[in-house]
Amino acid sequence: MSKFLSIVTSGLLTLSLPGAADDTPNDYQNFTGFTGIINTPSAEVLEAGVVSIGHNNQLDFRGESFVDGYNYIFSAGVWSGLEISGLIATSSMHDSLFAAHVLGDDQIRDLSFNAKYQIPLIPEDWFKLAIGAKDIGGAANYYESYFAVASKDWRDFRFSTGISTSKNNIGMMDGVFAGIEWQPLEWFALQLEHDAEAVNAAARVTVPKAWLFDLGTLTLTSRFYSNTDHSDEDTYYGINFSMPLSEQSQRDYQAIKPAPDNADVIAHLSEQGAQPVKPREVANYEPTRVAPKAQSSASSSAQEVNIGELNTEIRALKQALVADGFENVQVGANREPVVVVKFENPVFNRNDIDAIGVVLGRVAQYISNDSASYTVQLSKHDIPLLSLSGQVSSYRQFITEGTSPGVVIRQGMMDVPGGVAWIGDGSVNSPYFKPRLTIGPALSSTYATELGVYDFSLALRADLEIPLWRGAGVNITAQTVVADTEDFEPGDTFESRREQNGLERAIFYQTFDLPFGLYNQTQVGFFREYYDYTGIINETAWVSPSGRHKLYNTYGFFDYEDFDGDRDYHVMGYQYHWVEQDISFHLSGGEFWQRDKGMKVETKFWFGDSYVSVYAYDTDVQVAGISFSIPLTPRKDMAVSEYGQVKGNQAWRHGVSTRIGEGTNALVYKKGYTPETSVSLDRTYFNQGRLSGSYVYANLARLREAYLTFK
Repeated sequence: MSKFLSIVTSGLLTLSLPGAADDTPNDYQNFTGFTGIINTPSAEVLEAGVVSIGHNNQLDFRGESFVDGYNYIFSAGVWSGLEISGLIATSSMHDSLFAAHVLGDDQIRDLSFNAKYQIPLIPEDWFKLAIGAKDIGGAANYYESYFAVASKDWRDFRFSTGISTSKNNIGMMDGVFAGIEWQPLEWFALQLEHDAEAVNAAARVTVPKAWLFDLGTLTLTSRFYSNTDHSDEDTYYGINFSMPLSEQSQRDYQAIKPAPDNADVIAHLSEQGAQPVKPREVANYEPTRVAPKAQSSASSSAQEVNIGELNTEIRALKQALVADGFENVQVGANREPVVVVKFENPVFNRNDIDAIGVVLGRVAQYISNDSASYTVQLSKHDIPLLSLSGQVSSYRQFITEGTSPGVVIRQGMMDVPGGVAWIGDGSVNSPYFKPRLTIGPALSSTYATELGVYDFSLALRADLEIPLWRGAGVNITAQTVVADTEDFEPGDTFESRREQNGLERAIFYQTFDLPFGLYNQTQVGFFREYYDYTGIINETAWVSPSGRHKLYNTYGFFDYEDFDGDRDYHVMGYQYHWVEQDISFHLSGGEFWQRDKGMKVETKFWFGDSYVSVYAYDTDVQVAGISFSIPLTPRKDMAVSEYGQVKGNQAWRHGVSTRIGEGTNALVYKKGYTPETSVSLDRTYFNQGRLSGSYVYANLARLREAYLTFK
């Protein structure tokens, strides 16, 4: 019990130290996969968009004892109040459990999924309440438990208590539990809990963010006391790193104030199904330097247009857009005046909204006439995708003062005003016959199998795209293997999942924009899906006028070159984008690549240009998993020169899944799967499902921030 008394002693000594924390305690990842204390959860959750990666050596061995082992935890705040995590618990890193069993060495290696949700609508000055579950689904649920917990902050203390039910044989988290967290210093905290079986105590130290270049938060934890009778060790340790998944999340931008008279804007937003921006305070900032405004007359309709000055301005505007790296640039105007801009975006490959923000900002910067209007058309390979119209003066005020602009957005082709005189000889900076090389990783991996905690095959992939004419081009993908773990090497267990050297894809594609919001793309060529196939993929998609809804139909036929082993698949799907919350819902079904038939559902929680998704499918197996997608390229890539462009993968995805609803947990490979290329309607033309008027309205602040960042 002397170790328990050391908690009190340490606390009294800490009271005498300077620099005590004035705020409530920070949130930490505990040893079992939740935001909490040591073994017990609190009612706190990770903020939406924050990911946390941790390791500790307190292994719960099948709920029978605590031993020195390995816990690896990945958790994420995917929505306001919702935290999900995955935990790998293992006795060893590389031992084969088959060999261990033969030798009589009892080991465990388990992958579990967990979730916690903080109940909303409870007043902040009362308390916080959360419910959660551990080891959801799966085959061997050693750690299955369910709980409800309440937490209350008082000064630099946090008090938590709750009730849980668990399969744990020694009684941990099976009954009433409680805990106290005390953070007297910003970088130091003490924790004490009763986990329904034993009293535990721990200390945590936080490394200052400035030491890590403000990338994230690193914490070090030591459980230095426990009165349990079921532990081999007195002390266990842990390390954890947490960081925002993206800096371009909606909530990270300044709020946009409503325009002084925006009745027309609100009416248009209502037609599009978007919510008008509520009045909110905007922080002070230095106004952007833009071209001086023309002197306004008593009536804007009577204001004379200085054609010579306007021609000079739009000529300078066109030169600026070409210097920004945009392609197929056309700029013109008529006598009203209406300034018309057409462009394609090869540089802001993470998100087209940055390109739109820069182009609209340039229009406000170079066009000085207060009575001028603008119409901007975004295209891809001469296929019109989105048009935006409004008043130049309104958008200039949006840049300088942060007030909502009166932008009218339309899917597809814009209405070109009459009498437009184009500057120069047609479009400038053609996109055709200029190679674009994308470099990125290709990764195949397994987690928590009987052969090892983590096995992988890693390759470096080069993807070459050359646009040829309107909507058409060639795409060639090749790769070279960089590293394999032993189980992925040729002749070993996971050879069939191994990344392969050489050519992966060589295709020709043709895309058409059709009436009524329809798009069609056909890909023909060579596909390597472990074996060599000659194949054709055809996709047709319909996008609603607001861009919130998408329906698609995909069909593929593959001819195996060596014998009669043809394959075909047919999948139909629906996508809904809840732009206000940056969440998209996906539902698809049909016959997939492995001839498995069924349904697949997925929810993507977007944070800027990254997302965390939760998915499940039911074909001839039932599987659930989580994945993430992150950009591996700068926010603005190098411009395309006459020799081409080199960039990174703008949306690299990786995930982990497990069987559910079955008594075994055998690995599943390419079920619910359809072959993919780097060229597709969603990836190449639809901005990963985000190119819509509704999305732009929900991200007005990013339009402004993009121009202020890259002007």
